[in-house]
Amino acid sequence: MQRIRGRSAGVGGADGRRGSQIGGGTLRDLLIGAPVFWVRANGTLVICIAAALLVWIDRRRWFAGHALLWFDAAGLAAYSAYGAAKALGFGVAPLPAFLMGVLTACAGGIIRDVLAGEPSILLRHEIYITAAALAAGLFVGLSLLGLSVWIAAGVAIAAGFVLRALAIARGWSLPAYRDYMKR
Repeated sequence: MQRIRGRSAGVGGADGRRGSQIGGGTLRDLLIGAPVFWVRANGTLVICIAAALLVWIDRRRWFAGHALLWFDAAGLAAYSAYGAAKALGFGVAPLPAFLMGVLTACAGGIIRDVLAGEPSILLRHEIYITAAALAAGLFVGLSLLGLSVWIAAGVAIAAGFVLRALAIARGWSLPAYRDYMKR
């Protein structure tokens, strides 16, 4: 996380953040046969670069304490629902669409961890992927029940964010795989 928190050289840290910001969506688009979302227009990369530079330049003023965790929690929930929605929109079956939602939200974090030399989110106790799975699963399930996209997205995003927020605020975590091995 040191690299992502901006203690590295500017360009290296910004590249790490760009990779994590677009990584999940890129993998999703490649897997579902969609045009890769950031290749056809400059806007997405401009936003990613601007966000990375903002965090790198002014991290103490705007991102002190746990603010970055809260922004990440909001993005995790939103991108889970969005990824599932995009997959469903491209004709992907419900279960793979659910997985595409989780992939969209979490693959960027995995890329970030690899670039930062940190243990992967997959190996930590945090309720992170579970919150993404809740948001993606609710979106797919509510969509299959016939709810409008906006209602399904609102409920799914709210639920995913609340679960992640409670995990952050209360220190909730899940047992790691190796904890089960000790029993």
